[in-house]
Amino acid sequence: MDEAPGTSGALVARTLRRQARPLVGALVIIGLWQVCEAMVPVMIGVVVDRAVATGDPLAFALWGTATALLFVVLGLSFRFGSRILLRCRTVEMHRIRSEIAAHVLAPVGARTGRPVGEVLSLATTDAETVSNVLRQLVFAVAALLGLTVSTVVLVGIDPVLALVVLVGVPLVLAGTQLLAPRLARRSTVQLDAVGDATAVATDLVRGLRPLQGIGGQDAALAGYRRRSRAASDAAVDSARSEGLLVGVANGLSGLFLAVVALLAGLRAAQGEIGVGELIAVVGLAQFFAEPIRMATDLIADLARSRAAAGRVVDLLATPPLAEDGPLPAPGATGPPALEVDAVTTGPLRGLTLEVEPGRTTAVVVDDPAAAATLLALLRGERRPDAGAVRLDGADLVDLGVAARAARLLVDDHGTDLFEGTLRSNVDPAGRLDDDRLGVVLEASAATDVADLDPAGVERPVSADGTDLSGGQRQRLALARALAADPPGLVLHDPTTAVDAVTEQRIAAGLAALRRGRTTLVLTSSPALLDAADVVVHVREGRVVARGRHAELLADPAAAAYAEAVLR
Repeated sequence: MDEAPGTSGALVARTLRRQARPLVGALVIIGLWQVCEAMVPVMIGVVVDRAVATGDPLAFALWGTATALLFVVLGLSFRFGSRILLRCRTVEMHRIRSEIAAHVLAPVGARTGRPVGEVLSLATTDAETVSNVLRQLVFAVAALLGLTVSTVVLVGIDPVLALVVLVGVPLVLAGTQLLAPRLARRSTVQLDAVGDATAVATDLVRGLRPLQGIGGQDAALAGYRRRSRAASDAAVDSARSEGLLVGVANGLSGLFLAVVALLAGLRAAQGEIGVGELIAVVGLAQFFAEPIRMATDLIADLARSRAAAGRVVDLLATPPLAEDGPLPAPGATGPPALEVDAVTTGPLRGLTLEVEPGRTTAVVVDDPAAAATLLALLRGERRPDAGAVRLDGADLVDLGVAARAARLLVDDHGTDLFEGTLRSNVDPAGRLDDDRLGVVLEASAATDVADLDPAGVERPVSADGTDLSGGQRQRLALARALAADPPGLVLHDPTTAVDAVTEQRIAAGLAALRRGRTTLVLTSSPALLDAADVVVHVREGRVVARGRHAELLADPAAAAYAEAVLR
């Protein structure tokens, strides 16, 4: 894949470079179409002078046939040139979308800070807008070619009229170009507002069920309406700027055409050009309106493409979430050893934590920020300011992403499901047979979710599991982590959305299924803590107690632990 461009101009240039070969073909064929368009009034003038005026049937048949052939070439050239151009745009649009998807979905992730809906808007609307630069270039060149041919013909008919055209066309284009920066700014504001509204709409759909559960759907809908109204206002503002640009262009081109037509009429009245030449000149003057209008539209389109390209470039420039180190896996084969050695970073203050190979360690963290920081360290998303996090004795951030993934899976609290079935969400790779899948579903108490539908594990699941409850989504996410069967597994609050009875089942199932494997669970659930081999209490960024759950509850020196898990 090409290196990500650093500016909007570089992205546009790369788009043109990648489609250069087919684009040349489109340029030639669309250029031929525009030349044929320019020759139509000339051909009509020739027919009048050499066939109609002379009354010669043979000349009429000859030039009539030539006119018909001209229209055939005109129609076919536009059709096939447009087909090539459409393919170029479609291919480039797909490549930009794939690049955005690859950046966001890379193993190291992307620290975009953007909602999912906005990223979706970038990968669809903005990618399409950027690819439109191919059309803009082809039709701009075709318009210039048509203007050039028309000017040459005019020089042959009357040099004075040709001089007027050569001076007038650049002045019209320069006048419209002055408004392009304003339109580009308005287009950027519009795209940002649309992306924001799309993001809110996506989040609203994803969270509709829990919002209804707490009666918050009206407040969420009001927030979406505000953003939608802002997007609408931005679109109107952008359309107003575009309308001003088009209005100025049409006014200037209309004035220009009136001047050309007036001069041509005067020259014909003075006998300096013939009737057929007058028809050709007036027809060419009218034809000039099309390339000028085309150039004006292309200026507006280019402003939008540059704005969209800037947004895409900003996304592609976002840094990775996790560091991808140069080291391979250390070569250990058994359950991994995980060690947090005197780590100081953020809210962590000299945290030392050892997760013994083959055992389940539960960690109670009083501060959510400290838990989030610990998870970021375990995912390799940040380096500690002091100390180290080691996996099998190697510094975790120095290991490659693939090396870390082969030994350790960090499953976040957030639940991400995709459209498919229960089976495809739990076992996306399709590696588990029915017996093993049943064991995983039982350990995560997800059998209840399958049993609610006659289709069982083939039960359909909507995008992001919006047709499931929070507890059902959480159990499926846990089942997916267990189905991966990694040597080392980190879980973060895997039972917060289930009832106490289900939590007991999950605790027992997790302990049985992960026996002999390294497991770290960040939780305050008494059921999970009681099932763990060892419990560690982290308070104010450091370990303050360690032992079995029952021992810590009975230890007067660990009163803070009892308060943390029993409150």
